[in-house]
Amino acid sequence: MVQAIRSARGYLSKTAQLTQWLRRSPDSDSAAPLTAFMAPALDAALAPQREQQQTYPPEPHPIQRYRAIWLSDIHLGTPGCQANYLLDFLKHNESDQLYLVGDIIDGWQLRRGWYWPQSHNDVVQKLLRKARKGTEVIYVPGNHDEAARQFDGMAFGDITVREEAVHVTASGRRLWVVHGDLFDGVVQHARWLAYLGDSLYTVILALNRHFNRLRARLGFPYWSLSQFLKHQVKNAVNYIGAFESAMVDEARRRGCDGVVCGHIHKAEIREVNGQLYCNDGDWVESLSALVETMEGELKIVYWTTLLDAPAPATRRRRRAAVAG
Repeated sequence: MVQAIRSARGYLSKTAQLTQWLRRSPDSDSAAPLTAFMAPALDAALAPQREQQQTYPPEPHPIQRYRAIWLSDIHLGTPGCQANYLLDFLKHNESDQLYLVGDIIDGWQLRRGWYWPQSHNDVVQKLLRKARKGTEVIYVPGNHDEAARQFDGMAFGDITVREEAVHVTASGRRLWVVHGDLFDGVVQHARWLAYLGDSLYTVILALNRHFNRLRARLGFPYWSLSQFLKHQVKNAVNYIGAFESAMVDEARRRGCDGVVCGHIHKAEIREVNGQLYCNDGDWVESLSALVETMEGELKIVYWTTLLDAPAPATRRRRRAAVAG
């Protein structure tokens, strides 16, 4: 008992001395031993806080602004659609005008079997949101969404449907905007062959998805195996050349300086027979868009690397529940 009392008295005595030191001025010589003793401990305690204060969130990627953007062959409703890449592109790129140049929704595939994940719905919502916020969105249907052609001239959710359109660039060039399937002899005169080719193409795209899933795990960007194989076939190359010539000849007949189209999934800008030929590519193989800068320059933008990783499905559902 006596020992416990003595220990308590010693503890109280040291506490009183420590209190007196803390009340003294920091410049006092008697506070020096305390400062020297506590400095290392204080540094160690404050180090995590300093590191936290010096850690800043990554700066957001800047949004690029264009006069016009052309997108085609998105093929919503199919497993081959790269919706996450398109959403990332739409998030980081704005324009005064946005042209949807056909095959936005793949009606052929949806008739065979329903496939509509949340990311495809997100693309539609993003396009509608851009239209509501002032972007002029013009929808030019293609052969896979040809049912929309009957609504030529009508507007749905601030998106105007046109069977074809004419865009005037900043430099004054008139560009005929059309999907291009009407100049595809296979689609027009051998529809059964077009359906067969579409089925085989779907199989190739399935292989393409597995191939790129493996590339992503190894840290490589998206690369289209299906597009590479297609462009190695001589008949396919000849067909593309004939398609391009037919498109520019029709653009000239209509009094335009060039054409913007999709349909063949091959992004390109070049002169053909003295006319400007522009193909905006697709969001199944090339992941590309045609853009016009504020200065009137036309160029192809490839979006094969995500700037923002997509949120996990559970997190998206949680946010949706909160918003609802």
